[in-house]
Amino acid sequence: MKDKYSGLQIAIHWLVFLLVIVTWCAMDLRGFFPREYRPWFNMVHVSGGIAILVLMVARLIIRLKRPAPPIVPKPKPWMTGMAHLGHLIITLLFILLPLLGLGLMYNRGNPWIAFGLVMPHAAESNFGLADLFKEYHKLLANLSYYVVGLHALAALLHHYLWKDNTLLRMMPRKK
Repeated sequence: MKDKYSGLQIAIHWLVFLLVIVTWCAMDLRGFFPREYRPWFNMVHVSGGIAILVLMVARLIIRLKRPAPPIVPKPKPWMTGMAHLGHLIITLLFILLPLLGLGLMYNRGNPWIAFGLVMPHAAESNFGLADLFKEYHKLLANLSYYVVGLHALAALLHHYLWKDNTLLRMMPRKK
């Protein structure tokens, strides 16, 4: 068995990471710019979310077909359990967040843009459902800050404190 994830898995992981940063920044920084730029920030946020959804589903399919490379030295069972739980939470978050966002945008009942294209919307708005999706989207987005932070902290602890190959398995190959 190989000691690293495949090049495709590594690329998807780091591309999702970059898209998450861009998507967060599009919402968190839009208030610093004049209002006429808000549609651009919204488009970047929505487009990033859709791209994250597609990549997370692809990553999940690839992961189901290709086992993880072993961690050397082998961690304690509780660490493995926590890692599986953390990855499950991250996967669910970055699939649910875009789905909630898409539901929100669709149910507003007016045109919205992703990737520069006008996307489909409900013939009649359903603000009750849109507001519910927005509430859960915001809640999970705020949770995602902490989950991603814990994920990064765990990777660094594995590398520097426990001195195993957890982090190295997901690093791009050197040429």
